Amino acid sequence: MIIYFRLLSESFGFAINALRNNKLRTLLSLLGITIGIFSIIAVLTAVDSLDRKIKKDLSTLDKNSIFLLKFSFGPTEVPQWKREQFPDVSYEEYEYLNRTLNDLDAMCFQLFTRNENIKYEGKTVSSVKTVPTTYEFEDIQALSFKEGRFFNESESNSGTPLIVLGYSVAKNLLEGIDPIGKKIRLYGQKFTVIGVLKKQGAGLFGEEDDITVYIPVNFLRQLYGDNSELITPAILIKPVDGVDIEAFKGELVQKLRTFRGIKTGEIDNFFVNVLSGFTNFLDGIISQMKFGGWGISIFSLLVGGFGIANIMFVSVKERTNLIGIQKSLGAKNKFILFQFLFEAVILCLFGGIIALVLVWGISLLLTHALDFEFVLGTGNIILGSSLACLIGLFAGIIPAYMASRLDPVEAIRSGM
Repeated sequence: MIIYFRLLSESFGFAINALRNNKLRTLLSLLGITIGIFSIIAVLTAVDSLDRKIKKDLSTLDKNSIFLLKFSFGPTEVPQWKREQFPDVSYEEYEYLNRTLNDLDAMCFQLFTRNENIKYEGKTVSSVKTVPTTYEFEDIQALSFKEGRFFNESESNSGTPLIVLGYSVAKNLLEGIDPIGKKIRLYGQKFTVIGVLKKQGAGLFGEEDDITVYIPVNFLRQLYGDNSELITPAILIKPVDGVDIEAFKGELVQKLRTFRGIKTGEIDNFFVNVLSGFTNFLDGIISQMKFGGWGISIFSLLVGGFGIANIMFVSVKERTNLIGIQKSLGAKNKFILFQFLFEAVILCLFGGIIALVLVWGISLLLTHALDFEFVLGTGNIILGSSLACLIGLFAGIIPAYMASRLDPVEAIRSGM
């Protein structure tokens, strides 16, 4: 056993000396494998970071949460011209379903609308994401309050001009001031601040949840009416835990069809978007992105591997005389084999390490610049190192085998 360790140690030493004595060739060889490993690990890091962010942002919602509206979150067989004729969900439908639907934990009515400017005295915060909703929104999507509260049922139903501020809105508009009770202007009206949320950071699809304000939905309904092109209504539904989601969905569809008077044989003119289906759709996209990243990067890896193999053939050719001398002095075939194999593996491993350091550095820079957390995970570090070693083994095995099979006499003669 000691002999084998010594053999490995000496082979490793010869490989390091060979790489050190051919610095330019080593550098050029490193370049190819570094680009290949960098490509695949950079893509996987970006995709994994996006996947992690999506799951984090959706973690505040139950996977069985339902978005009921005229649009589908995923692919659909309903043609676009027919979807454009679908009516919006209404506040009356929200009230009806809220009264009659079984196994219901919470339900809220929300309007998707354009961003607005919000003002307090001489300060203005532009492009604020405005979320008009009913009071149950707090029960569906967990909100963490820094101070204050959400509006209650009475305030929601009457459309009282109250507002809950996201962290960044409150900071930029009311920094150094106790926000609770302050009057701010939105839609040309004065709203009373009743709550401020904790800092959340960048949200799904790049928007910032901290640049968000919440107001009673009936205020905007009174302002715009129910048929404005500026708003898109949606009903958010949270079933009780452990419910049979398909049975719940079937009951929901049947009640809404009945309320709308949809006849048997006619298609639904609405979409029941279950969050779990949406997350599965996103998982499919993530998988395709990973597959595409592998497909693109595999060519870089092949180029890098062929470059390493070419350099190893040249190395064997240059050191043919030395190989002959080593074998004439008693060096075994396995010693020669390990010597060149280690050289290829070490070369690729150095390239992999450089690639990982580059990905790590760029991840830090992008995280700071974009306020989106890019994380080089342990799995990708292990994957990058393993790929580098495997490429070194495959690229070096044939040159190393050829070197180990050289006849010592012919090797010395050819080197003279």
